[in-house]
Amino acid sequence: MSNRRSRNMEKRMNIAKLAPLWCAGFALIGALSGCATFEKCGFKGCPGDAQVTAEVNALFDRHPELGTSIQVQTLDQVVYLYGLVDTPLDSEIAESVAREAPGVTRVVSSMTSGNN
Repeated sequence: MSNRRSRNMEKRMNIAKLAPLWCAGFALIGALSGCATFEKCGFKGCPGDAQVTAEVNALFDRHPELGTSIQVQTLDQVVYLYGLVDTPLDSEIAESVAREAPGVTRVVSSMTSGNN
């Protein structure tokens, strides 16, 4: 029984050692897909991205409860949200509000909440 436990523990440790490699791999995949977008649209973004950002910001202006700490960027009609909100629910609300803007195909949130 102890040999079996020992082997299971060793397998878990090997898996844990590989976790950073998996994370790096996923990050690389995400970066490469972003590069394809820059190549397609250029550094100024895709046509219509500025309008989508303006629409999302206008919708956020109608929701003062979300505060003013949310930054919006759009690239190839994908809206990226950054910043600090009060609660995790506010983060969900912000994502939902951003999805309402015309032209948004997806919302990616990197917001954090002060009250996790």
